[in-house]
Amino acid sequence: MDPMKVMLVDDEERFLSTTRKLLEKKGIPVVTAAGGAEALEMLRVENVHVVILDVKMPGMDGIATLREIKRRFPLIEVIMLTGHGTIESAVEGLKSGATDYLTKPADVDELIEKAEDAFEKRKRLEDKIRVAQARKSMQSAQQILEETKES
Repeated sequence: MDPMKVMLVDDEERFLSTTRKLLEKKGIPVVTAAGGAEALEMLRVENVHVVILDVKMPGMDGIATLREIKRRFPLIEVIMLTGHGTIESAVEGLKSGATDYLTKPADVDELIEKAEDAFEKRKRLEDKIRVAQARKSMQSAQQILEETKES
């Protein structure tokens, strides 16, 4: 699997640029989006593993964006980013499929730790999928062999 790639989604340009620089200094590839619709469009072409998603954004808010990410790209792990007054939204996000949440202002080391945890979760899930596919493939191969013996 590729090294972890993160997408930051927030309507605050200052947060995006500062956090991107901090993560890239730690060797983490980052793409940014200024809103939910832009993030969904970028996810079609970017191989992103973890999305850090702000809850409160104009237009498509974080919860709606989260639900659409999980519908279209179920393996992408999402961490909700929330202000102090929107903890309820973070809980709603967890119920809607988010892996975790952070409160603003987010400590970059904590953000990295949560992103790495989410990335590990994704890798475990991908491993389970590969094992299940291999078993299914083996069953199919076994069925083919059995059918050829009968003929």
